Amino acid sequence: MEPSHKINKVEIRNLQITDYTQLSQSFKRVYNDGSDVFWTHKQIEKLIDIFPEGQFVTVVDEKIVGCALSIIVDYDMVKNDHTYAKVTGDETFSTHNPNGNILYGIEVFIHPEYRGLRLGRRMYDYRKELCERLNLKSIMFGGRIPNYHKYADTLRPKEYIQQVKKKEIFDPVLTFQLSNDFHVRKVMTNYLPNDEESKHFATLLQWDNIYYTPPTQEFKVDKSTVRLGLVQWQMRPYKSLDDVFEQVEFFVDSVSDYKSDFILFPEYFNAPLMARFNHQGESEAIRGLAQYTDEMRERFVNLAISYNINIITGSMPLIRDDGLYNVGFLCRRDGSYDMYEKIHVTPDEIKSWGLSGGNIVQTFDTDCAKIGILICYDVEFPELSRIMAEQGMQILFVPFLTDTQNAYSRVRVCAQARAIENECFVAIAGSVGNLPRVHNMDIQYAQSGVFTPCDFAFPTDGKRAEATPNTEMILISDVDLDLLNELHTYGSVRNLRDRRHDLYDLRLKKK
Repeated sequence: MEPSHKINKVEIRNLQITDYTQLSQSFKRVYNDGSDVFWTHKQIEKLIDIFPEGQFVTVVDEKIVGCALSIIVDYDMVKNDHTYAKVTGDETFSTHNPNGNILYGIEVFIHPEYRGLRLGRRMYDYRKELCERLNLKSIMFGGRIPNYHKYADTLRPKEYIQQVKKKEIFDPVLTFQLSNDFHVRKVMTNYLPNDEESKHFATLLQWDNIYYTPPTQEFKVDKSTVRLGLVQWQMRPYKSLDDVFEQVEFFVDSVSDYKSDFILFPEYFNAPLMARFNHQGESEAIRGLAQYTDEMRERFVNLAISYNINIITGSMPLIRDDGLYNVGFLCRRDGSYDMYEKIHVTPDEIKSWGLSGGNIVQTFDTDCAKIGILICYDVEFPELSRIMAEQGMQILFVPFLTDTQNAYSRVRVCAQARAIENECFVAIAGSVGNLPRVHNMDIQYAQSGVFTPCDFAFPTDGKRAEATPNTEMILISDVDLDLLNELHTYGSVRNLRDRRHDLYDLRLKKK
């Protein structure tokens, strides 16, 4: 679904009492069907006072468009039949127990104009992270089944739920909860007495925290795993940008289904669109391709928001007043983005296209790691990644495009060297196949992969994962950032710490 308006930034943060005016306006628009569900200023103030971490809002460009409210209760209170009034203390929240072990959801809503962007899923993920952080056993709540009234004459609630599970019936609430890994513990009656659509039934939904440890444990180790998704892209003819992005969204959707934190596309993966300019010279064709870059960036930003994943867009040509550049974009899942540039352009890029080298060497902060991005040829220059390592880089991403196996070997061997010498993870992704109707882009060879330092905590050959050569596919791999921290201090060798700063140094010149 395309958003109805441009989105620049998405944020989830704790609810503040000063948000109440905006919050009440959103509720009025959401519950404009005459429902008596509405939270008073006093109720919101009470929730923030007793459990501030459990109340949070989704903010899009400084506008509150979603909210989730919760309390903590004991499992014995909610494991069997109960009503919404009972579990909330008639909405006084006197039932909140800071020493309980269940995070109980009492409200989730998304403003109708912002549905279809998976913001609800993002709030549920946030709630799951809160459950893990507070070391609570489960998330539980009562869920409506608003489409049940359509089938009540022929199906009992249990049969209806089974049909929804099989995807033979769609229920706007239950289908969503099941897709977010909640399971139905039981069917409850009279949970919400006025819920005529559900015929006064409700499902008791539960999500179990697999990291839960009994309260007797002295500490809980925080997770540090980051999941990477690499796209080994097949070059094939595309008639339009819509055709390209149909394939792009397929990969983004697939990788996000694996709960990946990042997805990496190759260098010049949009080159098939140059076919429409093939009657022109090579330098004119690449400039024709550049006309798509701004729109591609906007589409990637929307996909990053919609699928809740950080997207590294590979690269594409960009025309500026001072020349033609090879650039890409880091599109974060909060809606923000940054541009990176290819610093070193190959002799062929200069000869065929008149490309210029960029000037920006930097790292980027994300919600799960500090990263660097180098486009293809740049990874063959160790100075760039060393500067990034000094800035705290943990993962280096390398989108590349190589035509022959020896060209690929240069990129791959240098990428693996960067992982060892900078004590970081390196992920590379390239394209495969051929483009007979695009000049200067005839054939491609690639084997995408994830490389690690070489020490006891890592694979002995420094290869975390590798794709099948010259085959379109996605590669999913987890990397553990805590292992890097241990390596920096306790490694058999310490490439960063043991540098002889008394003898040599490396610096980035300022323009």
